[in-house]
Amino acid sequence: MPSTLVRPLDLTDEATAVAVHRIGRAAYAVEAELIGFDGIPALGESLEEMRGRPLRWLGAVAPDGGVAGFLAWEEPEPGGPVTLDRLCVDPSRFRGGVASLLLRHVLEELFPGRPVEVTTGAANAPAVALYERLGFLRGADFSPVPGLRMASFTHG
Repeated sequence: MPSTLVRPLDLTDEATAVAVHRIGRAAYAVEAELIGFDGIPALGESLEEMRGRPLRWLGAVAPDGGVAGFLAWEEPEPGGPVTLDRLCVDPSRFRGGVASLLLRHVLEELFPGRPVEVTTGAANAPAVALYERLGFLRGADFSPVPGLRMASFTHG
């Protein structure tokens, strides 16, 4: 998506926050179907709960000005690993390179040479393939709650 811009997102802007919330809920609904688990915490998160999280937000903004996808993380400890909290793409833009664009920006521009960690549902084959394609190494799977198996990945 060469015409898509990557930029920080300001969730104090109402339209931006509403778009991010809508995209997150839609993307997590697809993941819930893929992994057979509808208890993904962000799926039930209200707009205000999302805004209240101590996260930094980065968006892929399409030429029409709409948010195509986003990525969020907590500010890392100096020199420590960066833990991605969420990576979501508007389902209408799946398979358009949005997630790759965001991840490459994080790996190459924001945190070059730093370890980056992320988890996803182990049965979320598109996400697992994306992380592996971008050079993330799969760690141990784990089950935070019964009925949910998560896959962990580290890059760098």
